[in-house]
Amino acid sequence: MVTTTQPSVQLVEEKTQNLLTWAATVERSKASYFEKAQILTRKLGAHWLGDGLTQIGFWTPKLTSQVMRKLEIYLEVLTPLEAIDLRAERQVVRFRRERLNLKQQGEYHWGIIEGMEPGSRDRVGSFYWLRYIDQADRLQAIRDPLAYSIPYGVFGPAELYDMENLQATRADLEYFARRGTSRHPTLDNSDDDITALPNPRLIPRVRPPKNILQLHVGTATAEGTLEGLTRLYGRISDKLAQNIPLTPMEENYVGYGAVQLLPIEPPIEYRDEYSPESEFFAFVSEDGETLEINLTKPNTQDWGYDVPILASSATNPALLGSVRPDEVVDFIATLHNFSAGPIQLIYDLVFGHADNQSELLLNHQFLKGPNMYGQDLNHQLPTVRAILLEMQRRKIDTGADGIRVDGGQDFRFFNPLTGFVEQDDAYLLAMSDVVQEIGGNQRLLFTIFEDGRPWPEEGWEEISTYRDLIELRPDSFQWGPLIFAHNTPTLKGFWERKWRRVCEVMYQGENWITGCANHDTVRRGNQVELEQDINWNLGETLLEVLKNGYDNRAVTLWVYGFSPGLPMDFINATTRAPWMFFRNTDERYGVKVVSEEIGFLDWQMTPELYGRDYVFPRLKALGFEQLEQLKEFGKALQRGMADADYHLPTVVEACQACLGESTEQCDIEYWKQMNRPEMVAFLKDLDIQKLKEFALKFMEDCYELCNVSHYAKDLNPVQTHFNWKLRRFRRDRIWLRQNLMGTDEFHKIGDDTRTVFYGVRGNPYREEDRVVMVAHMGGSPMTIAVGEWLALDLSEWKVAIASPGVELDDNLADLNRFELKDSQGVLLVPQAGK
Repeated sequence: MVTTTQPSVQLVEEKTQNLLTWAATVERSKASYFEKAQILTRKLGAHWLGDGLTQIGFWTPKLTSQVMRKLEIYLEVLTPLEAIDLRAERQVVRFRRERLNLKQQGEYHWGIIEGMEPGSRDRVGSFYWLRYIDQADRLQAIRDPLAYSIPYGVFGPAELYDMENLQATRADLEYFARRGTSRHPTLDNSDDDITALPNPRLIPRVRPPKNILQLHVGTATAEGTLEGLTRLYGRISDKLAQNIPLTPMEENYVGYGAVQLLPIEPPIEYRDEYSPESEFFAFVSEDGETLEINLTKPNTQDWGYDVPILASSATNPALLGSVRPDEVVDFIATLHNFSAGPIQLIYDLVFGHADNQSELLLNHQFLKGPNMYGQDLNHQLPTVRAILLEMQRRKIDTGADGIRVDGGQDFRFFNPLTGFVEQDDAYLLAMSDVVQEIGGNQRLLFTIFEDGRPWPEEGWEEISTYRDLIELRPDSFQWGPLIFAHNTPTLKGFWERKWRRVCEVMYQGENWITGCANHDTVRRGNQVELEQDINWNLGETLLEVLKNGYDNRAVTLWVYGFSPGLPMDFINATTRAPWMFFRNTDERYGVKVVSEEIGFLDWQMTPELYGRDYVFPRLKALGFEQLEQLKEFGKALQRGMADADYHLPTVVEACQACLGESTEQCDIEYWKQMNRPEMVAFLKDLDIQKLKEFALKFMEDCYELCNVSHYAKDLNPVQTHFNWKLRRFRRDRIWLRQNLMGTDEFHKIGDDTRTVFYGVRGNPYREEDRVVMVAHMGGSPMTIAVGEWLALDLSEWKVAIASPGVELDDNLADLNRFELKDSQGVLLVPQAGK
């Protein structure tokens, strides 16, 4: 615990001057503007140097004008005077406030500071930001965009953290020693090492995994944190080491070469008045330089893609049970040391756009202007470009093995030399070449690009090749056409209509991410209009149809047992848990977002599920005790928002009437007669604020019910074991990732009533290693004669895997002719010695 008897924070003049001299030397070097920015950004932020010293650097272009230079600009350091309970939901803590002036040199403020306290696993360090009073007499803050730790969110100050100790004590250093290079090659430069940068051409790249499990940290375990995932994978690892059977839920997490997390960058936060003040780090009182600050453990709930960019080098504190960066490293080390073999970790990086809250947090040189997501980032400005890449470098130095680049098609700029808007492929490739260094070992990470250019042009879905980045960087991967955004396998004839794209996967898809379900496609499934031609072979209810559409036995058998590419599964699909786009971080657009997600109630809710205690408790308290009540109000909200062009006062009137002409349950008098005063009060007193309250509670309820832990008892062990068996089949046949070649065959029998895929493949390096696949992708039952179709002697083959429900015994005659129904399939392999 810090006490007031310790020396105060102060600038160390001589060491600060050395830092300024170094920065000036970089500026005068012969390196390009961008290379200079890259070197300078390495020292931006706060770095604990040991021996009581901290290095501080801020890029402050806003403060370079003569007017701004006259303002009093100072570093504010806030050090806790008492222990902080890292698990407490809310607490008031006393802090010591100290202020000092950094040295301004050009667009930067620099300093070597004595007296700041570094954070660690067990202790909270000093918080810091730049402060000044503007010309309108308002106190302003300049936050650190390259922070390592922001335990109280993006609107609070950053925390100084001892990252060297964290890296030195991580439990997977041997993993990196075996997989990296200890060399430190640099780009050629005549100025000695003053502008030395790692040379990606001389550094090994991480090999891709065999398959990927995608998950959202907040809903992938009951705890909803990274430490929850650490406990889960630690328990599974111990069970496998001791040959203890796994539960059906646990089976869904194993058999993967990598885990890909939905973005864990700090997200936007709930704003009542679009204010820059923090709701988690709130000043209560002050007595001289002793402050009382109300600390609230962040409770933001977001699917991950709503980011303000600031502190993307850090981790969303709402996903950290301990709000300590160590929690991230602990999880990664648990994966790397997994008993059944190392599991890689992939980060999903969002640097193609920023939410509008970025305008409150970043200097405006980071931003180019508005887009459909919020703001375009100014990747073309050298310092911004360097800072964004430095954010990524600090992020991946936590120990990631791969990255997924979100929305590659969004990285665009106007080229004045050509007069056209062009893709910034150079930046995307630079992301792929960011060098990771842990324990003195350097690596380049395995890279996945999500890029659907020419999106959002009309017809992009059919025009896109999904190969632009693969052609530029052949060892990279892209999301393929069957996993990108608009999958609707719940519709009749879906796979028949996608035959062209299926063939592309088979003959050119070895560098595509393949599969069917992910965070985007399952959400799109909620938006399928009920009037469309639904494939009722998949289930008797919409919920069953959706579950069996995205966790489909025939699709999984085809993808894992036969298809080229790199398969990816989504945990909410394989655990049969609900999923949607949720966030409780949006006061401005929350009602609009909810109105667009109302289809979730049709596709992922049933009266039985709605009756469970953990489902929609907040909305039930408002009076929505029955699912049909909520559906009716939701549809009224959806129609009202569309008809009123999102004008909330008009929408309120529509919701109060609640479209009474369509059902008596929307009439206020009906609720009076039913003695339901809470519904009467809700509809009668409905106003804009209550509508926003409804939207917020809807989102928070959905976040809770999407947690996979609720559905363990509902899982079918036959299904989970079938999926796990297919993953092991794929693991043992890595050659399946390659495109079809030579004598390989792949065909379809299809018409308006049914679609069946079938084919035969061989290992190009072992003639006896072959696979026959037949999968019923949809429609009416069909008699299968795969031996006749492929001219094979089936007496030389045996069943490797058959989907549950397919009746094939050891009688070889069964293979010559058997029936498959919708979603059934079979894999055959040669008999021993054949």
